[in-house]
Amino acid sequence: MTRLILGSASTSRARILTQADVIFTVRVSDVDEPAAVAAAQEKLDGDQLTPAMEAQLLADLKAAAVANLPGINSRPSVMVLGCDSVFELDGASYGKPFEVDVAVQRWKQMRGRTGVLHTGHALIDASTGTRAQRTVSTRVSFGEPTDAEIQRYAESGEPLNCAGGFTIDGRGAAFIEAIEGDHLSVIGVSPAALHSMLAELGHSITDLWSPPPAPTHT
Repeated sequence: MTRLILGSASTSRARILTQADVIFTVRVSDVDEPAAVAAAQEKLDGDQLTPAMEAQLLADLKAAAVANLPGINSRPSVMVLGCDSVFELDGASYGKPFEVDVAVQRWKQMRGRTGVLHTGHALIDASTGTRAQRTVSTRVSFGEPTDAEIQRYAESGEPLNCAGGFTIDGRGAAFIEAIEGDHLSVIGVSPAALHSMLAELGHSITDLWSPPPAPTHT
């Protein structure tokens, strides 16, 4: 039986997988994201690490960190999923704002404009090390919230731990005008990407579904 481990503490990602009836467990990865991005940028020797590249890099590292844990890397039929999201506006990368003032500044930049949310996905077969990757990029068009609305949204705390400083499945949805692409990847993970990666590694997403209920006899 194929088993899936989600290498993320994100409740949004867990909720999407649960709603898709994917059975999984969670092991949180331990990756120093700023250090990893800085190291990757240095290796490029002057070339720019794009936001899409950054999202995929961090997804790869998170999946690998969990897949290499003792007791996991020797188990057959265990797949580890790592994800990371990076928001792109004017070619620049924006991760989690963490602070209210930063979130307010971001929203004043974003309102009335369109950016791209990149979500990197990495799936690793823990026993063989083989992997599949998908970066799903979705255009997000923002409305025109007032300064007061932006302030209250930032102070609510909702956007502080979200890539780009916004959500589309909470209070932030009121300030989003359009989504072009996979909206679930904006929330955190794309089941369609997971299906595709599993198939690439010789598995089916149906193997991760809950078993059908036993027939009842009357």
